[in-house]
Amino acid sequence: MAALGNPDMLTRKIKLWDINAHITCRLCEGYLIDATTVTECLHTFCRSCLVKYLEENNTCPTCRIVIHQSHPLQYIGHDRTMQDIVYKLVPGLQEAEMKKQRDFYQKLGMEVPGDLKGELCNLKAHLDPQRNGDVKPEDMANKDTAEDKQEEDNDYHRSDEQVSICLECNSSKLRGLKRKWIRCSAQATVLHLKKFIAKKLNLTSFNELDILCNEEILGKDHTLKFVVVTRWRFKKSPLLLHYRPKMDLL
Repeated sequence: MAALGNPDMLTRKIKLWDINAHITCRLCEGYLIDATTVTECLHTFCRSCLVKYLEENNTCPTCRIVIHQSHPLQYIGHDRTMQDIVYKLVPGLQEAEMKKQRDFYQKLGMEVPGDLKGELCNLKAHLDPQRNGDVKPEDMANKDTAEDKQEEDNDYHRSDEQVSICLECNSSKLRGLKRKWIRCSAQATVLHLKKFIAKKLNLTSFNELDILCNEEILGKDHTLKFVVVTRWRFKKSPLLLHYRPKMDLL
């Protein structure tokens, strides 16, 4: 419908179910959680659904295009933009998902990771004033931006869940690191590790490296938390990773 007094400005209400097909996972038929996109065809799914599916398949669940003959997990990536869109469109979804994760850890008698605690606190601080009508959404957005920047400048992700790592070289073509034991945020990705190693070894490009866990090449967008949960769950710390010169996969 046209806005009164301003014919140039058009507004249109769209029902959520009209766009559900674009923000739901084809595998579980639920709203996207930890949205992950296939780089070959750009179809998006929940990360856990897609990873489980690719354990037995190498094609996209939607269009059936071959992602990669032998290493499909290397060609999927976290889609932060899509996940932000889903959380904004579906009321209460982010809050419900954070609560499920918190309840999961508590049920197992495990401490809630620091990064999840931070997300829950930030979400509560963001929602409560708006529910009470004390703060306008645009004012809250400006405040969050300033606080996030200050926290990022001062904290450097030290409050995140931490992962201890041992980085070993398994190639005679590269030298080992002087300090192979590191501790960093669980939200860091394999790509961050590649850049770190390339800098330490004075390589011309981080793309020259492969990082492996249990002799399996890791995708660059995998977070360390994801690697620990899927490949190191029942093993003792530290997480053992190997690096080597990049090999072309057929």
